[in-house]
Amino acid sequence: MVVIFKSKNNTMKTILLTGAALLLTGLTYAQTYVLDKTIPLTGDGGYDYLSIDKVNNRLYVSHGTMVNVVDLATQQQVGVIDNMKGVHGIAIDNKANRGFISDGRANAVVAFDLKTLKTISTITLTGANGPDAIMYDPYSDRVYSFNGESQNSSVVDPNTLKQVGTIALGGGPEFAVSDGKGKIYNNLEDKNSVNVIDAKAMKVIKNYPLAPKGAPTGIALDDKNKRTFSVSRENNSLNVLDITTGKLVATVPIGAGVDAVAYDADTKLIFCSNGDGTTTIIKQESADKYSIAQTLTTQNRAKTLALDTQTHKIYLSVVNMEPGTRKAIPGTFKVLVYKQQ
Repeated sequence: MVVIFKSKNNTMKTILLTGAALLLTGLTYAQTYVLDKTIPLTGDGGYDYLSIDKVNNRLYVSHGTMVNVVDLATQQQVGVIDNMKGVHGIAIDNKANRGFISDGRANAVVAFDLKTLKTISTITLTGANGPDAIMYDPYSDRVYSFNGESQNSSVVDPNTLKQVGTIALGGGPEFAVSDGKGKIYNNLEDKNSVNVIDAKAMKVIKNYPLAPKGAPTGIALDDKNKRTFSVSRENNSLNVLDITTGKLVATVPIGAGVDAVAYDADTKLIFCSNGDGTTTIIKQESADKYSIAQTLTTQNRAKTLALDTQTHKIYLSVVNMEPGTRKAIPGTFKVLVYKQQ
């Protein structure tokens, strides 16, 4: 609405007020996410983690016995890494120009070349059962797989491609995140807690409880404010932990069937991907204060995601199901891309 005043002063005030209103509108507008694109992917089978290689601008999507590779510039599939038994996660080590895939059914970590996508080595893990989450820690220059059934972590040297250790975790591990300074934070799903791991010493040094009966899965880190964000599927919540004190400082309700969470330090937004067909987007107002910014409608069972911190887009993998069933329709696997409006 435009209002014209006779007074020069009043007119100036109107311009300022209109500018302020537009600024506020713009801020709200920029924090609303909408569907940008759907990227069709080849193959059939189950799906789990997604991972982004910032250096090579690629997205890796776990998918049954293979990994689909997407060029983020063109948002199209450019290759696959296949011939595995049961893929879960993908870790990126740009220093060694290698990626690492947790092959849960083979109890192995598969190393591949980030440029050519060719498999380099299959590293059979000792003392491991069910490798699931996997991550690269730049501080220790090691790769860690988190083995749900054996309740431990296998440590691999990305240069020699050899297992160099095993860490007892004291519970069933889920996602993990590194602070890049020697600490790794790992959710224990069956213990409703977060482990603090000394990366170089390869041992758990602390364990912090989360909300009871939570079954935490995904975890993200706000290194500046020393907070971790753990999402829990049994009580449908985001748990904010002060990692300097071990105190649970906030709990925010989210959708059902959550698996993954991501934190955007630039926009102060937290994304929780839920299997019920929503992604709960939470605004970090301060280190200990959080509010729901948007409940984004996605698709049923779009429960894992990856965040591109450069474009601020989020990527969720999903397959269409036959109506009223949990049976996947062949040839419908895809990635849903959402952007700021």
